[in-house]
Amino acid sequence: MSSQREWSNMVKILVVVAALAVVVRAQKPGATHVPGSRTLVLDGMGKGTADLGGLWQFHIGDDPQWARPDFDDSGWESLLVDAPWGAQGHPSYAGIAWYRRHISIMPEPGASGQYRVLIPDAEDAYEVYWNGKLVGSYGKFPPHAYWYYSVFPRSFPINGDTGGVLAIRVWKAPLDIFSLAESGGIYVVPSLGDPDSIELNQKAITWDEVQQDLFDYSLVLLRTFVALLCVVLWTRSRKEQLFLWVGVFTVTPVGLGILQNLFFIPISYELARCINQPLYVLSNVSLWFLLVWLLRLNEDPRVLQWTEVLARTTVIIGILDGLAALFWGEATLWMQWTDAILCTCILLSELFPFALIALALRRRLDASRWAVALTAFLLQLMRTIADSSALGQRFTHWTLYSNLIDNRSFQIQGVVFGPEKLTSLALFAAILYAVYRYVLETQARRTALEQEIQSAKEIQQMLIPETLPSLEGYAVTSAYTPAQEVGGDFFQILSNPDGSTIVALGDVSGKGLKAAMNVSMIVGVMRAEAASSVSPEKIMSALNQCLVGRMQGGFATTIVCRLDMDGTVTFANAGHLPPYLNGKELTLEPSLPLGLLSQAEFSEVAVRLNPGDQLSLYTDGLLEARSKNGELYGFERMNTLFSARPSAQEASEAAVAFGQEDDITVLTLTRLAAGEESTTELVAPGLARTF
Repeated sequence: MSSQREWSNMVKILVVVAALAVVVRAQKPGATHVPGSRTLVLDGMGKGTADLGGLWQFHIGDDPQWARPDFDDSGWESLLVDAPWGAQGHPSYAGIAWYRRHISIMPEPGASGQYRVLIPDAEDAYEVYWNGKLVGSYGKFPPHAYWYYSVFPRSFPINGDTGGVLAIRVWKAPLDIFSLAESGGIYVVPSLGDPDSIELNQKAITWDEVQQDLFDYSLVLLRTFVALLCVVLWTRSRKEQLFLWVGVFTVTPVGLGILQNLFFIPISYELARCINQPLYVLSNVSLWFLLVWLLRLNEDPRVLQWTEVLARTTVIIGILDGLAALFWGEATLWMQWTDAILCTCILLSELFPFALIALALRRRLDASRWAVALTAFLLQLMRTIADSSALGQRFTHWTLYSNLIDNRSFQIQGVVFGPEKLTSLALFAAILYAVYRYVLETQARRTALEQEIQSAKEIQQMLIPETLPSLEGYAVTSAYTPAQEVGGDFFQILSNPDGSTIVALGDVSGKGLKAAMNVSMIVGVMRAEAASSVSPEKIMSALNQCLVGRMQGGFATTIVCRLDMDGTVTFANAGHLPPYLNGKELTLEPSLPLGLLSQAEFSEVAVRLNPGDQLSLYTDGLLEARSKNGELYGFERMNTLFSARPSAQEASEAAVAFGQEDDITVLTLTRLAAGEESTTELVAPGLARTF
């Protein structure tokens, strides 16, 4: 019996608590929908906000009378404001439409009566009317339309009346090829409240967006640092284009992020898309060149040429598509078709990385390069599928775009990570590691090259005479100026027991250690032959037989002459430039350079030098000196130069001042009168020696 009374008392208590809860809830400020009425009652409005959700009166078209509070909108359709009008029976509609909501504000005692309405998201421009009065706008309507690339929350004052009609006039811009059919109008519920609460809500919306982009902000700093570093490395060595393309690839996402509201910069749609399209294309193009260099495809001239052609074409298409966006506010059907065609071309170009990766499959690459190739393949595949799905999606109704791009894999502290972002991060990390390995490899090659150059330099130091023998009856000057650390020029002056002297000057094709080794071989054979023969023709034939088949496709031009004590000079020439005698060019029999043909024949020509005559021998580096504007030194300047009978150093310095591009060697022999003392001068600034 007692247990029944206890159970009865408990039920009574629960009923009382439930009744009190209903009373308390009824007294809590909020929005109330009056049955059978279109009026939304906001009861107990003081501090705080109330959602303006539910059904609004909606009508497409435009009429200024629709802002009036006494306008009869009972015949309008009812629409929710938590979804765009495209998803509620008006797919692909672009133009003007009106929303109207009858509101009754019931302020709590002591309320200020000052309110604001917050509109978080609406596309694309809109005007807000309270009881027929314009209280604010976002963007501008045609004919001079202005709207933003990203949507920003805005609030507007609602003062003076405690009841009336809130009317919102919305304009949706012409749809582009990527626009959804389910778009347009208001798609996040507006709210109304006191100014302080609305401001807090507006800041909360902004903070939520910032929190989601916190990781992207850190990436901006990292990408900017990497891009600046790559630019510095590229400016130090313009031939290392990998650094340039890594810098472009890392910095373009920063620009795209700024356009897409990363820093809340209100940029107009037309200007932002005008910049976005070429910037997006540049991001793709930089990935192509990055793959070309990392996968060593730049070693194939055809691949590099096709990449450059496709890159130029795609960039032009991106610029044209961007320029079309400047007039998008008044876009007509033909502009929309043009946009569709240009975007399709850009989409097709996104298949190019697949071709580059396929070509690289035949190459032996290290793991770091293949990591870049694999992540680039996955990212490009994802982007291509997503972009293909987004292209014309309002007609195809494909959802791959939202599944791949908008899908959230996981979330950390409010930061959302999706498949596209994760793959982008993986590619960025792989590129940084591959570039690090590339720098190490480049440094190793540079060290090996420096060692090779040093070895070649040591060889050449042994081949350039440290002192010139005193030639009785002659004044001798010589100058050797290599264009690089080690060149292919050489000269020798060898005295014979009979009193004659063998003078040889030549130029070996190529540079570096290979050229130095060929020079050493030539000098060795020449010294051996000169010891047993004083005939320039025989020395030249012996040199040619020794060099044929041993120069790896190279050759050497050489002139050999024998100076006799009576002033007779006998020449043999192998493809070398003829010498000058007293400022006039001598005529010698033409012949092939050394090392090309074993059956080559060489003839001799003799001249007689009288006291005061000057003979000048030189290599083609003097003739082929080139000015900054591309002009060659040429024969005319050569004739003028040697007509002044310069010393070897003066002739060499004239060519260097004009613009040296190749090794320059000059040798002058001046016949002295009887009794004059012989002199020698050797200048070799490239070898840091002057004697």
